Amino acid sequence: MPGYWEFPVGKIEPGETPQAALLREIKEELHCQIKIGEFVEDTTFTYDLFTVHLVTYYAEIIYGTPIPYEHSEIKWVPFKEPNSLQWTPASIPAIERVIQQCKKEFMSN
Repeated sequence: MPGYWEFPVGKIEPGETPQAALLREIKEELHCQIKIGEFVEDTTFTYDLFTVHLVTYYAEIIYGTPIPYEHSEIKWVPFKEPNSLQWTPASIPAIERVIQQCKKEFMSN
């Protein structure tokens, strides 16, 4: 969706787990390797012409620097500022969960 922001996404291939798909997509789209962390959110959202199913995880870059080969831009956003971006509607539940979890973690430290 041009003009909107989203986490890196891609289709899960037959026989592939969501985690394996995420590893593959990050390598293909951003040319780096990640370590997948804790589960964040599982969202199904229906747009006018299609439905998407997003499974979101925390991740840590373990090798390389993300380079937007398939996207016009990438951006690191502090957890207090995610609403400064216009997110795809399907991404909003994951964004809200990340904000909640980061606030909870921030407050406990």
